[in-house]
Amino acid sequence: MRETFITTTTAILDEDPRTALVLADISADSFTDAQRRHPERVLNVGIREQLMAGVGGGLALTGMRPYLHSYATFLIDRAYEQIKLDFAHQDVGAVLVSIGASYDAAAEGYTHQSPGDVALLDTLDGWTVHVPGHRDEVAAILREAARHDDRVYVRLSTQENSRPHHGAGLHVLRSGGPLVVAVGPMLDPVLEATRDLDVTVAYTNTPRPLDTAGLRDLVTTPEIVVVEPYLAGTSARLVSEALSGLPHRSLHLGVGRTEVRRYGSRDDHARAHGLDPAGLRRSIEAFLGSWTQRG
Repeated sequence: MRETFITTTTAILDEDPRTALVLADISADSFTDAQRRHPERVLNVGIREQLMAGVGGGLALTGMRPYLHSYATFLIDRAYEQIKLDFAHQDVGAVLVSIGASYDAAAEGYTHQSPGDVALLDTLDGWTVHVPGHRDEVAAILREAARHDDRVYVRLSTQENSRPHHGAGLHVLRSGGPLVVAVGPMLDPVLEATRDLDVTVAYTNTPRPLDTAGLRDLVTTPEIVVVEPYLAGTSARLVSEALSGLPHRSLHLGVGRTEVRRYGSRDDHARAHGLDPAGLRRSIEAFLGSWTQRG
């Protein structure tokens, strides 16, 4: 996904003189040629993520379309106040593109982990959030973001599904009983975990805005499970509001709040948080209870 971001953004910079890229050292070497061609629009501010956000906000005020990029924890967590003030308060837009996700760089320690990034953006108004599940979904998302001035967050990961699924909204991959919603790269683990369960599995790579109409249409039983690759329960309020007036009970699976201090690998963290297929299976089966297996 990171390589697709670099290739696509380089092309957008060449094609659209309104586009700018602001970096804070991360991936800077990959944009050397783009910076040589567009020195006034490809800016590396060094390890100063708050400044990166401030510069992006200033560019947006002049009519530019800024793309900002770093690890999620530096781009969102560290620069949250500047995002709140320089974009939200000033009512201008940008495209924030992160790598690292919740724990892709697990071996780097907690400084490089950001399970709470989407929850932080949920405290602000007007952000579209894309969580692609495959590298082939990334280019279209980035190009669409160049065509308007809204506030957009694109959360890239090294974890990928086996194939892409394009378009916003909820896409049904398997029809059955209770609804299981998989966000971004959680789709393949969910499909594996529920392979013989009588459930409906739906996918989205655009959890914000939540496809509330699609959600209501797909909820045919009182149970709903939401599996997200970030902080567990991040979408609980939105799901509850979307299903207002419909009797339901929900299970929200994601990254737990307890820090995993033995860093290990991305897969180790997934197992620790119950986000591997086996862990998801246990949680979903326990929640659904009486629903029988397929066949």
